[in-house]
Amino acid sequence: MEILTGDKNPILRQKSQPVEHLTKEVRDLIIQMKKIVENNNGVGLAAPQINVSLRVIVCEVDNNSYAFINPEIIKSSQETSSLEEGCLSLPNIYGEVERSEKIILKAIDSDGKKIKLKVFGLLARIVQHEIDHLDGILFIDKAKNIIEDTTQKRISI
Repeated sequence: MEILTGDKNPILRQKSQPVEHLTKEVRDLIIQMKKIVENNNGVGLAAPQINVSLRVIVCEVDNNSYAFINPEIIKSSQETSSLEEGCLSLPNIYGEVERSEKIILKAIDSDGKKIKLKVFGLLARIVQHEIDHLDGILFIDKAKNIIEDTTQKRISI
């Protein structure tokens, strides 16, 4: 599976469909998405980035791997921070994005269990970035000080 690139790609600009049933195909999708993140030195991926219009995201932080199906932020902290982000779908483009420091996330895990988590720090940032993808929003829509940099290898969400 290829990572879709470019801010004009219609798949990356549309709202994804909820997962109705946790099937073998959805579980296989999650496995593939985790491999793609690992193989591309990323920290997160949303299904639309690989041309699958489903509400599925994966995140990789501190050697912990997460998969969230139909993720929904039900509460965000007023405390925010602005950090540089990149994106596997927008290679070599970076910009500062302001996001909530802490969120409460409701989702279904890869075992089909409903979960509710308090998420903070880098994982909160990644989850917010990936949920934006599910809604057809790219980080450049929110970023300031956008630059193109092909000289350094940076982490892309």
